[in-house]
Amino acid sequence: MTSDVIVSKHAEAPLTLDEAPPKTLGVLDQGALWANLGVSLLGFSGAIALINPLQDRPLSFLAAIAAAVVGSLIGTAMVALAAIPGQQTGAPAMVLLRGLFGARLSYVPTVLNIIQMLGWGAFELWVIAQGAQAIAGSFGIEVPYAVWVVLGGAITVALTIRPLGAVRLLRRYVTAGVIISMIWFAVALFSRGPSLGAGTWEAFAPSVDYVIALSVSWVPVAADFARFSRSGRAAFAGVVGGYTIAQVACLTLGVAALALVGNDPDKVWDPFVAAPLGWLFFGILVLRETDQSFVNVYSTAMSLQNLLPRLDRRIISVGTGVVVTLLAIFVEAEDYIAFLGIIGAVFVPMFGVLAVDYFLLGRGANWDTSENAPSRWLMVLPWVLGFAAWWMLAALPTAEEMGWWSGFWTGVREAIGFVPQPWMSAAIGAFLVSGLVTLALGRLSRR
Repeated sequence: MTSDVIVSKHAEAPLTLDEAPPKTLGVLDQGALWANLGVSLLGFSGAIALINPLQDRPLSFLAAIAAAVVGSLIGTAMVALAAIPGQQTGAPAMVLLRGLFGARLSYVPTVLNIIQMLGWGAFELWVIAQGAQAIAGSFGIEVPYAVWVVLGGAITVALTIRPLGAVRLLRRYVTAGVIISMIWFAVALFSRGPSLGAGTWEAFAPSVDYVIALSVSWVPVAADFARFSRSGRAAFAGVVGGYTIAQVACLTLGVAALALVGNDPDKVWDPFVAAPLGWLFFGILVLRETDQSFVNVYSTAMSLQNLLPRLDRRIISVGTGVVVTLLAIFVEAEDYIAFLGIIGAVFVPMFGVLAVDYFLLGRGANWDTSENAPSRWLMVLPWVLGFAAWWMLAALPTAEEMGWWSGFWTGVREAIGFVPQPWMSAAIGAFLVSGLVTLALGRLSRR
């Protein structure tokens, strides 16, 4: 375990894995970081999956908000628990996996996370560019898409050079602007009397599952910032408090905006831009979106350091930022979505294995994050079983979106006569399967 000595509040993240991380982030720093991550332009349009996850049984407004609260609390609790080992060991997320799988085996999820983060980083730059174009278009100004992407990419790279400074910047200045913007839009949207519809509670569980998936997508990132936390409690409270409140608020505004545009996700930003001073407050949210791309690029750099522990993270960050910017310019955004769905299913069951092994089986006291950590092949089994459980329970994408992948899992279900029910949760199911199998293996190995 690393020392919890608190150093200068202006200390920065170390350049290599050989240096100990400074413990400078308090609960307000981390709460501000996660609150900003909980507000996303994607969350506004994504609210369509909250209110109508099965596409034919929409939820009532009360049911949708309840699903947002329940799903956010469950998902953020998972993310917060994943943050604690990072705070206690001082290791980034992918380096932590050396203790779970061994040094060499940890390279497999590391590569998957790098691919995921590159995709999400590019997708965020696409969102930033689309949002900026929407604001400029409201004034009749035409700016090429690539210009906004490059500008967003440049800001992203600048933030990754001094990541702890970026977190402090969010706390001091950006968070206040985001809070004011969200309150302003809440008044503007709800004062128009959106028709929220009657709906039912029938699809409550799939809606909760969707919100959990939104939250737990940050599991591979949590330790990358919690390693700088002054305490495990501060890391846990910052994630749960900041992210839960922000995500519920974001989804609530998304539901209201969708109601105003006939539940058309492609027009969900229109009510925001059309609101009084909407261009100003929506512009704050667009600028704030760079914290999403910043976190993705920084986490990519931390993952790469698991492979190249002595390479300067600033060099990795700049190179990653360039790659992400190029992807955002030349790759269609729709190409990311299906693949990122598969990658997301990797990390919930993996966290289930980590949580049980670290906390319940007591291995956290001697967690080996060295470059010589021995391989633990047995831990791959519960991870794989949890991954399978996710897809057995998940609402599968159409064959057009996922091709052979959807067909494969549909065939497996039919072969064993299994029909997922609306109340079943893929995220919770995958977590329970991986966690319980890990617990059973741990008990057997002790005997």
